Amino acid sequence: MAEATGNHANALYEIDDAEVDGKGLIECALVPLRDLVLFPHMSTPLQIGRERTLATVTAANQRGETLIAVAQLDSDTDDPGVEDLYTMGVEMAVGRVLRMPDGNTAVLAQGRRRVELVEVVQEEPYLVVRARPIEDSVPDLSIVPSFMRAVLALFEKCVRLNHGLPEEAYAFALNVDEPGWLADLVVSTLSLSIAERQRVLEIRDPLARLQEVHGLLGKEFAMLEMEEQIHSQVQHTMDRGQREMYLREQLKTIQGELGDGDPWLQEQSELRTRIAAAGMPEEVEQRALKELERMAQMQPMTPEVGIIRNYIDVLLDLPWRTATADLLDIKRAHKILDANHYGLPKAKDRILEHIAVRMLAKGNKKLRQPILCFVGPPGTGKTSLGKSIAEALGRKFVRVSLGGVRDEAEIRGHRRTYIGAMPGRILQTMRKAGSINPLFMLDEIDKLGNAFRGDPSSALLEVLDPEQNSNFSDHFLELPYDLSQVMFITTANYLGPLLPALEDRLEVIEFNSYTEEEKLEIARRYLVPRQLELNGLTARKASFPDATLTALVREYTYESGVRNLERELASVCRKIARRMAEKKPAARVVQAGQLARLLGPPQFLDMQAERKDEVGVATGLAWTPAGGDLTLIEVALLQGKGGLQITGQVGEVMQESAQAALAYLRSRSAHFGVKPGLFEKTDVHLHVPEGGIAKDGPSAGITIATALISAFTKRKVRFSVGMTGEITLRGRVLPVGGLKEKILTARRAGLKTVIIPRRNEKDLADLPRQARKDLRLVLVDHLDDVLKVALNAPLKAVAPPAKAKAKPAKPKSRLAKIKSGPAKKPLPKPAPRPAARPAARSSKR
Repeated sequence: MAEATGNHANALYEIDDAEVDGKGLIECALVPLRDLVLFPHMSTPLQIGRERTLATVTAANQRGETLIAVAQLDSDTDDPGVEDLYTMGVEMAVGRVLRMPDGNTAVLAQGRRRVELVEVVQEEPYLVVRARPIEDSVPDLSIVPSFMRAVLALFEKCVRLNHGLPEEAYAFALNVDEPGWLADLVVSTLSLSIAERQRVLEIRDPLARLQEVHGLLGKEFAMLEMEEQIHSQVQHTMDRGQREMYLREQLKTIQGELGDGDPWLQEQSELRTRIAAAGMPEEVEQRALKELERMAQMQPMTPEVGIIRNYIDVLLDLPWRTATADLLDIKRAHKILDANHYGLPKAKDRILEHIAVRMLAKGNKKLRQPILCFVGPPGTGKTSLGKSIAEALGRKFVRVSLGGVRDEAEIRGHRRTYIGAMPGRILQTMRKAGSINPLFMLDEIDKLGNAFRGDPSSALLEVLDPEQNSNFSDHFLELPYDLSQVMFITTANYLGPLLPALEDRLEVIEFNSYTEEEKLEIARRYLVPRQLELNGLTARKASFPDATLTALVREYTYESGVRNLERELASVCRKIARRMAEKKPAARVVQAGQLARLLGPPQFLDMQAERKDEVGVATGLAWTPAGGDLTLIEVALLQGKGGLQITGQVGEVMQESAQAALAYLRSRSAHFGVKPGLFEKTDVHLHVPEGGIAKDGPSAGITIATALISAFTKRKVRFSVGMTGEITLRGRVLPVGGLKEKILTARRAGLKTVIIPRRNEKDLADLPRQARKDLRLVLVDHLDDVLKVALNAPLKAVAPPAKAKAKPAKPKSRLAKIKSGPAKKPLPKPAPRPAARPAARSSKR
């Protein structure tokens, strides 16, 4: 029974309470309880002896519904009706029905809330009733703490005197902050009659219920004190030898009465055997035996037995020494990686290097497992490559998705003082792996959340540190667990949200966007054969020429990976399969011209066909976690007072780039042929389309500057030119990130020229050869270089106005000469120049 309790306790929390109708009632099947009163928040095994009850529990279990449990007035009644039951019971959830070794049937039940029976709905084949859920009233908060302290103090004394009461019950009681719940918890552990338990259950006021429990505890404590006094007196009257003989004879009598077939004793014996054979470290084995001894001293039906049994099961199920042998064969690993994935040379080389090091350093205990981080856009093969690496190394593959994890306890587990506690995801996954050296993938590590319950990213610092994870501490286990032989691989779309300390522990391997050629090759090798097989087709029934695949890539997908491409292929295959199933003619060779009929009109057309060179519009290149993207910058000049308005959900950094670009334009207005007075009379409206998407970053600096200069000079910007780079107030172009993704996006969009900072020249080494061939890459240091390429007409500078010549100075007065003092070298008086004034008038013209 304890084994069932341990294995199925967690499943009970997944069953929802019955839905309350408009009259405030719930409708559930009814189960009569013999010699038992179930309380809310109480989990206990139920022995099922009646066929009718078994049918009721089985039906509710299959439907995932709750039941209503009510105690019988007379336990001798074999087939009770509603009139034979109390009027108040508890809504309960039940687990899976189990057959015990002794032939009995049992189920684990969990109380939910008090209910009061209202009417009978059905009597056959089992009782179905309507009941009204009862919520605890709100007590006077000023006196609740004193009552709770009094009950806890008395309960502690009872637990100390009565060894049959579990110490954990008092630990649980300390964590309960509701008076009604505390009363239910305490009364469920005491040895009381059915009538006394039912009386407590029917008290609706939580404070009155707590007072009743306090009185019951007082009686229990008085009896325990009396028993303790009698026991002490008897002990004093018996010498040591007589007492030992008495205990041995008593033990023999008990064992003779119970017999060897007692399931409770058999279970303890089996657990001892399993602990001895588990190969645990000495510290862990001693802890398991200690918990087993505690469990042996309790009654099998005690709720604490299930908690201890669950803990022992976790210790037994975790792999402590079991490991798989690594397959250190470079040629075999290379073959597996190439067979399952196209491209990805950096990741494959890193794994092959790891295998080579393991081969040469075999037996070196100081060798650490690599902790890799695959970073790249969605659909580029990060997760699937992890599975192939596990296959190449001969290791088991396990995966945990970290997206949306906001609680540290999901990583480290809950402490056992909490009801329903369990290990964290790390140990649960290791338990599932059954090996101490699996390949463990932590997927979507950049999607970790953060809440008031603790930062899960900080909990991962210990997991992903080779110097610390040999003694990983889980709150539930409370023992060190060795993760040093686990090969961790994490995945992320980008590293921005990661803690710097966490990023420092990871060896980052970038997964870049696929080029068109790579997508076509992946489609030929993997996607088309897989979709044909999944949709019941063969290569003879359907085939996709290269022209069709190219049209799919260009006109129906716009992505960094290949997920949407596979979806479109699957859609075409399904339509072909349907026509074949309907005995209609279906094309065996899918031509590019048929895609519009099968998939609808093209979703992504050549962007150059939609646009032409315009004034005040420049094409920028942006980076996103999903890959590269195009960003259009639009500038409109309006009559105004020199204001700057920016729209399109633009971030603070991008706004500062716009201000810097405008300041640079104003500082060199004459060089660009812009009259200085124009700025004071003109408002600038800068807009970035797709306003529903947030945009930020400094890489749009030269794009904004180009659009501004184009608008003020009326020079058109070539649409076939894309650009990226940060700008300074002096017009210098600074390097940016994500260059490869941006260039591949420019090629995918049909641009012909890409302007990039010269200091990004080092990043061109990773660029595919075909991309360098198809695009004209222009390296620039200054904005002047950008304008020469981006504008379709050269700029003409405006000559600055000539300065008027100075008027002849007036002679100083005698008083001024005295104040200024004697001059070291007197200057000659300027001669009168009558032509000065006409010359000034001529320069203004």
